[in-house]
Amino acid sequence: MKTRKEPQEQNAQGEFSAPRLTRRHFVQLALAGSMAGAMPRTARAAKRPLEPLPPGIKLSLQVPTDPSDEDLQFAQQLGVAYVNIPSGGDKSTVENFIRWKQRVEAKGLKVWNIGNSNVHNMPEVTLNLPGCDQKVEEYKQYLRNLAKAGIFYTTYAHMGNGIWSSERETTRGGAPARAFNLETARGYWAGKVFEGPLTHGRKYTKEELWENYTYFIKQVAPVAEELGIRIGIHPDDPPVPELGGVPRCIFGNFDGYVRALEIANSPNIGVCLCCGTWMEGGKGMGKDVFEAVRAFAKMGKLWKIHFRNVTAPIPYFVETFVDNGYTDMWKRIRTLKEVDFRGNLIADHVPGMVGGNRVGWAYSIGYIKAMIAAVGG
Repeated sequence: MKTRKEPQEQNAQGEFSAPRLTRRHFVQLALAGSMAGAMPRTARAAKRPLEPLPPGIKLSLQVPTDPSDEDLQFAQQLGVAYVNIPSGGDKSTVENFIRWKQRVEAKGLKVWNIGNSNVHNMPEVTLNLPGCDQKVEEYKQYLRNLAKAGIFYTTYAHMGNGIWSSERETTRGGAPARAFNLETARGYWAGKVFEGPLTHGRKYTKEELWENYTYFIKQVAPVAEELGIRIGIHPDDPPVPELGGVPRCIFGNFDGYVRALEIANSPNIGVCLCCGTWMEGGKGMGKDVFEAVRAFAKMGKLWKIHFRNVTAPIPYFVETFVDNGYTDMWKRIRTLKEVDFRGNLIADHVPGMVGGNRVGWAYSIGYIKAMIAAVGG
């Protein structure tokens, strides 16, 4: 990886000052601080303690950006307590965040998080591309906007070339669904397409990926701590060891997660465990999805669950209904109850069903609600 060489600066007397802290020096200091048990940081505002999560699984529905009254009525009819709202482009403003939250609360619902696709998967950050520092600052401002709106959780993903998929296929009863075939898949994110053997013109090393992650998280974690925001990090989707010349070594397996959380060294950095993605990885994840739940819960880092099922692990899978994949989702709910999971749980990547786009969501939410009720969650 090319490091930015900072020029020496000359003062009014013609003397050269010490060079500014370079990216690599920053990362080295950050890692040294983590291993010593504390990150060397400049003076900053006092930390805002994390709000404790009350008992119980908090079932949530994903609603569209700028949700309509009908969208929220649908959530009310399903009997969920929370909604999750996506945003992106020019809609990701603090004014919109506040307006949406007020509209949701007027319907007797709560907002768990408002996403922002502009800063969710950032190749500039993950791969240290031009514009990296501007993206880091944009992410910090996003956190500040959430806090101003009274929202204290967000999900982040650290993929350098998007979510990879093949052409859509069908699952049970001809329901259209996302599919992945290693031979034909391409990466997609926020209108961008990533394809070819090298999506960014060269192969990246694992060391580069770790250095870039460290550079990012050591700047972001202090802001999250000042604001009292939890950041749950999503697994790489799919967790293939390398795609398009970019290793998926950090959030593509359990050991990578553990190392990443240790580097962050922050109570505010945790896990959004997408069980579908974890199951896509199969044995390559190092722990199965049940072991991962127990391990992250024991760390106090398990804050959100994406609840979906797939037909098989990579190299080929189709996303399917919660009751139709290769994993026992009833066991999954029981495991969440056993570890006293208190975070948010959403249905995710729901296959289409006849009768309109809300039918599949109603089926998934109803199925999940029944399982949660059966375990007393």
